[in-house]
Amino acid sequence: HTVTTTSSSFTANLSASSSTLAYDREFLRTVPGLLMVTEIVLGLLVWTLIAGTEYFLYPAFGWVMFVAVFYWVLTVFFLIIYMTMTYTRIPQVPWTMVGLCFNGSAFVLYLIAAIVDASSVTKDLDNHNYNSWAASSFFAFVVTSCYAGNTYFSFISWQSRTLQ
Repeated sequence: HTVTTTSSSFTANLSASSSTLAYDREFLRTVPGLLMVTEIVLGLLVWTLIAGTEYFLYPAFGWVMFVAVFYWVLTVFFLIIYMTMTYTRIPQVPWTMVGLCFNGSAFVLYLIAAIVDASSVTKDLDNHNYNSWAASSFFAFVVTSCYAGNTYFSFISWQSRTLQ
């Protein structure tokens, strides 16, 4: 009675690729890395401050929630990509251009959302939610400035790649 075992190519490829998974601790010590962590923390504050209110009664705050949650999720996604150095394993993607487009669009849409947030906060609207909305407006402008900084660093990185 003979038992034969075989290894599939999928298993062999999976074990080979998972052993090369890297972790870049130094990324969090760079200015873009610190800005990204700040964007995540303060972006979380923006949408949780609004989510704890009756924002759904006011369409302006729905827009702010959409922008805040959308870019919070994408920023977490990009942080994971940069921390695990996944971008080195997918060289077909122009990562400097992707980063520039992501940060640029985040800056523009967050700026619009922060302005909408700030202009929608009035004591007449709802006294109960006023402080949460005012705080979310402040943090939205801070997150906007972080995305502006990361847009600048992405542009410098993209420009240095195109000059080579």
